[in-house]
Amino acid sequence: MDKTIYSKEHRYLVKQLKKARKEMGLSQEQVANLLHRTQSYVSKIESGQRKIDIIQLKEFAEIYKKDISYFIE
Repeated sequence: MDKTIYSKEHRYLVKQLKKARKEMGLSQEQVANLLHRTQSYVSKIESGQRKIDIIQLKEFAEIYKKDISYFIE
């Protein structure tokens, strides 16, 4: 099994994170402020350059008012 950061599952997660942010009408900078992170942190996650763990995913899910299952294929 391919363990690359660019796996099918990771690409789906990234797509869903970006989609959920846009549905909420939030910019990357606004999300970063809510997470107490930098805009580049959010950008790297959304571009697939950075993996996130389940705790970070939970934080995004809370901001976007989505169940974690929304982000998992």
